Amino acid sequence: MTDIAAKIAGEFGVRESQVSAAIDLIDQGNTIPFIARYRKEATGGLDDEVLRAIDERLAYLRGLEERKEEVIRLIDEQGKLTEELKAEIMKAEVLQRVEDLYKPYKQKKATRASKAREKGLEPLALTFLEQKLTEGEPKELAAEFVDAEKGVETPEDAIQGAMDIIAEMISDDAEIIDIIREKTAAHGMIKTEATDPEAKSVYEMYYDSSEPVSKMPNHRVLAINRGEKEEFIKVKVETDTESMERAIADKVITNSDSIFTEILNETIADSYKRLIAPSVERETRNALTERAEAEAVKIFAKNTEKLLMTPPVKGARIIAIDPGYRTGCKVAVIDETGKLLAYTTIYPTKPKEDIAGTERTLEKLADRFKINTIVIGNGTASRETEEVVASYIKKSGRDIRYTIVNEAGASVYSASKLATEEYPDLDVTTRGAMSLGRRLQDPLAELVKIPTKSIGVGQYQHDINQKNLEKALDDVVEDCVNRVGVDLNTASASLLSHIAGISSAVAKNIIAYREENGPFSDRKQLKKVPKLGPKAFEQCAGFLRISDGKNPLDATSVHPESYEAAERVLKTLGIKGEDLAKGGVADIEERVCTQFAPNEQERPKSRAKGLAALKDMAPKKDNPLKNLGKAMDKMAQELEIGEFTVRDIVEEIKKPGRDPREDAPEVVFRRDVRDFDDLEPGMEMTGTVRNVVDFGAFVDIGVKNDGLVHVSQMSDRFIKHPMDVVSVGDTVKVKILEVDKERQKISLTMKLK
Repeated sequence: MTDIAAKIAGEFGVRESQVSAAIDLIDQGNTIPFIARYRKEATGGLDDEVLRAIDERLAYLRGLEERKEEVIRLIDEQGKLTEELKAEIMKAEVLQRVEDLYKPYKQKKATRASKAREKGLEPLALTFLEQKLTEGEPKELAAEFVDAEKGVETPEDAIQGAMDIIAEMISDDAEIIDIIREKTAAHGMIKTEATDPEAKSVYEMYYDSSEPVSKMPNHRVLAINRGEKEEFIKVKVETDTESMERAIADKVITNSDSIFTEILNETIADSYKRLIAPSVERETRNALTERAEAEAVKIFAKNTEKLLMTPPVKGARIIAIDPGYRTGCKVAVIDETGKLLAYTTIYPTKPKEDIAGTERTLEKLADRFKINTIVIGNGTASRETEEVVASYIKKSGRDIRYTIVNEAGASVYSASKLATEEYPDLDVTTRGAMSLGRRLQDPLAELVKIPTKSIGVGQYQHDINQKNLEKALDDVVEDCVNRVGVDLNTASASLLSHIAGISSAVAKNIIAYREENGPFSDRKQLKKVPKLGPKAFEQCAGFLRISDGKNPLDATSVHPESYEAAERVLKTLGIKGEDLAKGGVADIEERVCTQFAPNEQERPKSRAKGLAALKDMAPKKDNPLKNLGKAMDKMAQELEIGEFTVRDIVEEIKKPGRDPREDAPEVVFRRDVRDFDDLEPGMEMTGTVRNVVDFGAFVDIGVKNDGLVHVSQMSDRFIKHPMDVVSVGDTVKVKILEVDKERQKISLTMKLK
């Protein structure tokens, strides 16, 4: 455990004590959000991202140790374990190395080498490898192993069998494989060619291409994998065969004057071509794929996080439109709380194109329900619908704005068991339109109802390891929901089930308890919920908020275990509980600086005169909170509260239940629409980032298709990845570089100077 903690600490650049504490807490069954938020004193403030990385690395290293022990046991049972081999296995830092060392001892299916061993040809093979003889003919030696009963008819048969054994021994040699693997990674080429050069496809750029393994970008790895799977291209790894064979010969041939040199060179060529190259090619492709998938999962997770953390739009009375052609556009009207007020269907698009009827319906709904916002899904017929909506807003003169929302997953949700349970009397299409409107009002609460991989903000999400993707996305949802917190008396079961320590069954029990007993008035009531035990209460309590409860602290993210400490802070700073209920104490930091000046000489005699005294002590341009850090530390020491805990308490008292989504870019609303044919190179405009991928970002500038800002057009400085510059939901200023009207593609730049 100590060795693992030390290793992880070195890799992550943190203290070993922090990692050890994190591992202990994880092993005790604590959730990552709980550890990140409420065990900062133990971990030294490690955030959820680092903690998850530690958890993942811990699982790998523990798996590595278990595999080492298993391999040592398996080799020992064969009576072939030496101290040197055991030391090599124990020294291995990756699973691949352990498997390489185990390979010669692993039980194999029947091979040419195993059949040759059964014929008694291993001694001949070992003689060849010893390379001691410098005179005579190999056939003379091989003649001694001719045995018709065993199937060795001639000396040539014996030599071939010995060569097969040596070829397998070479391919099982961990050191040789390491060399070939490294040379392939450094100098190998990924070669692609068309299965049918005349076939039209999106993979035409790969019909005859070649690129170094070492420089293959992740998105191209996934692209050629898909092209190969769809049988448009063939992919292979090309290497310098002569160079590889020389590298093997340097390890195998120890006496160039031996009479076996020619045989060994021939065997090396066979071993490389037949056994090593195919194996290393698979490994190389797998390594590229694993790297590309890991990056794709990371991108998908980051994009999803940004989407989930889009700030809610308060006070929106919405007409939500799910666009379509033949069956029309489904409309749902919802109030500020998300309650369904009305629903209908309009036909602004082909084949009916009932523009006048659509405008009459919109006018009627807008007038009756005091609508201030229209939401349009970004799927089929979105832009055509947008044009009609923009035209209506302009004609009506009403103070109405509109925006486009990502409708990915809406159909999945609307047809789900959950949607049926929530709205049994509504049809699928109406549920879908409602979901779009609610995504604007509270994206997090609505999007947690959808399988996260259906949200659709990444690249090649259907081609990558689904288990890894789902795990990463579940982690993202858990982190986001717990970072924001939920209202215990209004949260849905879907939202509650993502709170730390709460399972789907317990979430349903919370809803049932709430319906039977009325709203929660105290966090302690959670202990009465069936199956919500002490451990679950510890994990979840701080993330569940109660507005207008008995204890004002229940509306904050202060954990019940820290209430006593929080009350000490309140009392010391002269703050009453009702001050929290009024929206917080904006000047609490000034109070801390006043009450806990850096030293006794500077501390004012009374808090009332404190601020004035602080201002008199420093030049006017100085920040009156310049000593806040020291004052916080002093308060923590005097009140005997952990430093991280006291800072969190002060932050919550300042603004109880603060929503971190407030820091995110606001939703971009529009009142008019652009026509694709009006776009020209050089035009500057503002857009919203809809997706970020390895090679750039797709930006919605208000036309049918999103424009692409290639990574090379994002900044004048070098950037490793588009995510270093932009995130999903960001509002960016762009300029049009190129408009391809035939393919409906737009190239953009963020370099505006």
